[in-house]
Amino acid sequence: MKELTELENKLHELEMKVTFQDDAIETLNDVISKQDKEILKLWDANRLLKQSLSEAKTDGDNDAPEPPPPHY
Repeated sequence: MKELTELENKLHELEMKVTFQDDAIETLNDVISKQDKEILKLWDANRLLKQSLSEAKTDGDNDAPEPPPPHY
């Protein structure tokens, strides 16, 4: 009888651990999904920034040399 109670207690403990692990895995999965979406947004923002800088650089490029700074 004592052995049966010990086994039931161990089984109950294992079930509790699995429940907590499932909850932790689900929480971590949610965090990873949010981070993935945020990373994609950051990549898009980075791409747009590079594109803007490239356009600004090409708009500012002309064949005339840049005048020297005033201290020369």
